[in-house]
Amino acid sequence: MDLPHGDDRTKKFVSCVGLITSNGPYGDNIMACEWIHQVSYSPGIMMISVKTSRASYENIKQSKEFGISIASTEQNTLSSLSGGSSAKVIDKINALKELGYKFYKAKKINVLMVEDSALNIECKLMKEVVLGDYVLFLGEIIETKLGEKEPLAYHGGKYWKLENTIPKPEPEKLANLSKVLEKYRKKK
Repeated sequence: MDLPHGDDRTKKFVSCVGLITSNGPYGDNIMACEWIHQVSYSPGIMMISVKTSRASYENIKQSKEFGISIASTEQNTLSSLSGGSSAKVIDKINALKELGYKFYKAKKINVLMVEDSALNIECKLMKEVVLGDYVLFLGEIIETKLGEKEPLAYHGGKYWKLENTIPKPEPEKLANLSKVLEKYRKKK
């Protein structure tokens, strides 16, 4: 069964916005990517999901590296502009620079990174996995730069700023839960 883009079921997911930067046959490029995730702590590995028809796919496939700038709450417009056009027809980096957005040269790879992001991650491509109509690029983290801004959340086709936390269960409740779990411990 398919879960098409824009379907009410696909709007139940909450994610951050990754601004994927690359450099290759289409030059310096940026795209907004909803499907990004850290998949390993040691070594640090990131996963991004990109359509094969995209300029970013060609850039990453050729260069074997990519940047991920986790968009901050102040970068909602930047995210929309990065995701709303193709580097096959628009020089998005120079257009964004003209609009006042700033980039810096990555330390260990040949891409630009987005200034004022919540987190910047430089990755070397480890593996490519074809899944459905997308390709997962797995990249080993080789450099990071922690920003001070709050990450931008994406849910239901809208941008969000996280405001309220929901507390974890009280210690007493956790102790009771542990007792129930222990009661159902499987015998080896």
